Amino acid sequence: MFKWITGGLFIAIVLTACSPNNVTVDNSLKKYFDQNKVTGCFGLFDNGQGHFTIYNLPRFSDSVYTPASTFKIVNSLIGLEEGIVADTNTVFKWDSVNRPRTECNRDMTMWDAFRISCPPWYQELARRIGQPKMQHWLDTLGYARRYDTFKLKNNLDTFWLDNSAKVTADEELGLVKKLYFDQLPFQKRSQRIVRSMMLWENNSNYKLSYKTGWNTTDKGTQIGWIVGWIEENKHPYFFALQVE
Repeated sequence: MFKWITGGLFIAIVLTACSPNNVTVDNSLKKYFDQNKVTGCFGLFDNGQGHFTIYNLPRFSDSVYTPASTFKIVNSLIGLEEGIVADTNTVFKWDSVNRPRTECNRDMTMWDAFRISCPPWYQELARRIGQPKMQHWLDTLGYARRYDTFKLKNNLDTFWLDNSAKVTADEELGLVKKLYFDQLPFQKRSQRIVRSMMLWENNSNYKLSYKTGWNTTDKGTQIGWIVGWIEENKHPYFFALQVE
């Protein structure tokens, strides 16, 4: 779905995915959340059938939460598009600050930073992108615009972590679906590179691609994400899992 921005020179993509006409609510999945002592939601889109299976539909479609490290998908796309990073081999030098996650305390390529989900590397990427360009791309994507227009303040390198930008699980699923089909407003090369970093399992039966995220909500609870797709015989199923 597209939305023309009045007076603007670009199209904002609304990253919603499901509609009431193609959804099956499956609350039997609640047992898996209960077994692991979490609340949350799950959505799976069968692209071939054009159909969603969703657990906890109100939370999936309407509740907003910090995207945490799932924003590395968008951050990477912007960095590539703006030429801040050339490819997955682009190295950022370590700033010599020792952090609790010692695996981040080194010079690092984008590939490694994405795969181990290293916050400082991507915070540096955001600073190099700069606020005007970051805001432009967030507006173009319609990212974190579920209820209002998200604007960066003095949090260019933390907005996806500090609960100021919030997304729904439906938006997360819509993002990865558009990424898979090269439907985001970035060059196909940029989207292909990001898809390559998301691929974790690749065998004769399936390909599994995803990005995780984990952070503290403004309520003080922990929020976790897994968003991506599984492909069987070139038939993709897109998913978004959120736990709290």
